[in-house]
Amino acid sequence: MWSFNNYGIHYCLYKWYLLLFVVPCFLNQSTYGQDRWHWYEESKGNLLRNLKHERNYNIARNLILFVGDGMGLTTITAARILRGQQRGQTGEENSLAFDKFEHVALAKTYNIDSQVGDSGACATALLSGVKSRYETLGLDDSGLYENCLSSITSRIPCLTDWAQQEGKATGLVTTTRVTHATPAAMYAHSASRYWESDDKMPEDARSTCKDIARQLVEDEPGRHINVILGGGRRHFLPQNERDPERPADIGRRQDGRNLIEEWQKDKKARDLHHRFVWKKEDFEAVDTGRTDYLLGLFDHSHMTYETDRDKGPTGEPSLAEMTQKAIEILRRNPHGYFLMVEGGRIDHAHHFNNAYRALTDTLALEDAVNRALEMTRTDDTLLVVTSDHSHVFAFGGHPRRGNPIFGTDDHVSDVDGLPYTTLLYSNGPGYNRNFPLGRQNLTGVDTGDKNYVQQSAVPRRWDTHGGEDVPVYAHGPMAHLFRGVFEQTYIPHAMAYAACIGPNKKTCDRGRHRHQTQKLDCPPVEERVASTWRNGGVMETSFVSICCTTVITVLLIWQNEKYYINTGFNMV
Repeated sequence: MWSFNNYGIHYCLYKWYLLLFVVPCFLNQSTYGQDRWHWYEESKGNLLRNLKHERNYNIARNLILFVGDGMGLTTITAARILRGQQRGQTGEENSLAFDKFEHVALAKTYNIDSQVGDSGACATALLSGVKSRYETLGLDDSGLYENCLSSITSRIPCLTDWAQQEGKATGLVTTTRVTHATPAAMYAHSASRYWESDDKMPEDARSTCKDIARQLVEDEPGRHINVILGGGRRHFLPQNERDPERPADIGRRQDGRNLIEEWQKDKKARDLHHRFVWKKEDFEAVDTGRTDYLLGLFDHSHMTYETDRDKGPTGEPSLAEMTQKAIEILRRNPHGYFLMVEGGRIDHAHHFNNAYRALTDTLALEDAVNRALEMTRTDDTLLVVTSDHSHVFAFGGHPRRGNPIFGTDDHVSDVDGLPYTTLLYSNGPGYNRNFPLGRQNLTGVDTGDKNYVQQSAVPRRWDTHGGEDVPVYAHGPMAHLFRGVFEQTYIPHAMAYAACIGPNKKTCDRGRHRHQTQKLDCPPVEERVASTWRNGGVMETSFVSICCTTVITVLLIWQNEKYYINTGFNMV
């Protein structure tokens, strides 16, 4: 039976337990349910994963390079938040697919003659492993801009050449024209990235140098690329021929040649199973089990932005769908494959200060990465995600947690008293000072509209590239080669080494990589606890576990004064 004194003592203990332990369980929770213990547990989880991680020394049978054109760190951060907010989160806590890759590095993007990189020269560094001059393609530093003759002796091989030399299948997927700067670096050597068809070339250069589209169809390694998917029919059609999808548009070629037909004739002459498609329904009907070569040109010029894409039968496939189709065809090769996938229109949206389309196209690239992860294995496929360069795209202010990524800051400017978006550009077409107070008052403006143009500080017809380093994410065999800060030219060499192809083929013997897993011995629990309290630290204990243990203890004491339980902390 309970005595009054015992009851009073236990009642007092009960109140003190509630006051000291249970109540703080609820009071200490932040607005987002992430108190200090949340971050301790999250960090411990990451630490344990990293401690358990073992390097993958396998030879990479397959290589996939994802390039987000113009996708700098600010773009990735903002896209990560956007994806999280689309899922109903505050956004900041979200992770993109490639955020979870085990190895991350930074690459320097300058060109031989330019502090801020150009897509053509940066793509040359990414695919050939050599720094080149601004707006040139597939040439070393002796290749001069718009100098046809200099391109003859300055040509350099790239990942495509190295892969084909080892019998691997190759493919390129892009949302730009397939003759545009980044995809063109996979196969072309040109004194100008703008020589996509002969109409762009100087008269005196046409007899000596080939335009980029011709190199894709006629030369090595272009004519041996198994999968080519993107836009840009205009550079393959003669000026007197109308576009099949847009009759109002005609071809650009002045030599009267139809390079689409010539591509088909070449494959037929070599008795190769091939298909040409220009709309989604035909693309979906391609039998990947019987098709060795696929050419898909889905627009007269660039493919449309993801947010504007026609998903109907006569529309365009998504970047993820094209990636899937490419892998289905390429993986039939017993020697493996090299595939380059470009989210090319991220760059274009940034040039127009249109953050909405830049970020939605970044998420389309993430969809493609996810599709590749689903279709490949970590033990034989190296995936690398990076960018050719950044943009003058900024993210800042004093926004609260969970502020809409396209929204305005919680505070107005302390100079002109007007609201401003947290996403801004340093220069570009968003500059406009033709309002009574100078810049536009954004009160009541839907800054989340897909056509909204962010404000910029300096007027330009389109924004410029950014000069800072870009991130490099790696997953799969030899992914640990991607660490630290390095030249952009290192990327293709490291990828080639992982696959034992290219210039380092003879030095990639895995025998010298024999290693022993190092086991880390942790001190006994008692020693860790003593050390923790001695140093004034916090034990590795879940605060929620403490609260739950305390509540159970109080209830047991309340129920029976004679029941005794020796509760302790659950040390992990």
